[in-house]
Amino acid sequence: MNTVYYDSSMSDDDRRQALFEGQLFVYSPRKSTLAFIEFARGLIREAFAPHDPESAQHLVSVEEFAEILIKLKPGFIHHPQSKALMRDIFTDMGCDLEKTYFDVPKMRSSTSDNYLTTGIAYAWHPHRDTWYSAPPSQINWWIPIFDIESNNAMAFHPAYWTKGVKNSSKGYNYYKWNLQHRGDHVGKFLKEDPRPLPKPIETVELDPQIRLIAPAGSIILFSGAQLHSSVPNTSGKTRFSIDFRVVNLDDAAAKKGAPNIDSECTGTTMRDYLRATDHAHIPNDIVTLYDDETSDSGELMYKHEAGHHH
Repeated sequence: MNTVYYDSSMSDDDRRQALFEGQLFVYSPRKSTLAFIEFARGLIREAFAPHDPESAQHLVSVEEFAEILIKLKPGFIHHPQSKALMRDIFTDMGCDLEKTYFDVPKMRSSTSDNYLTTGIAYAWHPHRDTWYSAPPSQINWWIPIFDIESNNAMAFHPAYWTKGVKNSSKGYNYYKWNLQHRGDHVGKFLKEDPRPLPKPIETVELDPQIRLIAPAGSIILFSGAQLHSSVPNTSGKTRFSIDFRVVNLDDAAAKKGAPNIDSECTGTTMRDYLRATDHAHIPNDIVTLYDDETSDSGELMYKHEAGHHH
């Protein structure tokens, strides 16, 4: 059973528990999220000027478009303003800032009609974030920057909440990934994407599916274990959205979270999360609960260097 909660007044503790049970939450635009998308829109408009960002793909070459994103996305991710605005959102949403840990916000773009679907604008096949070494307590926050429609949104595949999908996550190690597949070269993948991203190795029944169409500045919350995908964009417009991932320290310490149905990856993303108050990392004794014997096989966390992006 999947329930979609709309503007729920439940506490953050109860909300996280419901998310771990496969429910979905949608919140109307609020002051804090509107401030965040206004900031993001400013950067996007500046980057694509003189073109309208949602239709620029019809006016510039794929190479130019990728070049714009290569500068725009890391500029947003690592802008100090992004973290400050996220903190306001957590306060607004009733999270305990001392226990709320987030990873840097990603700006996503989904172009229409297969214009650019690789590398810096990857079009996501059905996947769970837990196939990518996310802990079972990870909650994904997703915010559209401009209004979305059904044919450029995100889809959830609720039948798979309790049903496993044969997938290639066994070959994925987070530390090796950090070492080999992050950095400037991702923007060069214009035609195909050779990165070994965990994906289904059997046919996924895309229906029944749930598409939540909410106005720009809304928040959609879902568990990192929820199977979801990018809807093939046929809207004629580029979709821009923000997402970030959140872990609560109490959940992490108690190893709470969604059930693991089919994930076989190694390594953990637990070192990536930053505390909402002061950007401190999750304490080592808690990270250790999630680590495995692969910790010497690559880089434990992604080191952002000037000019790099992911």
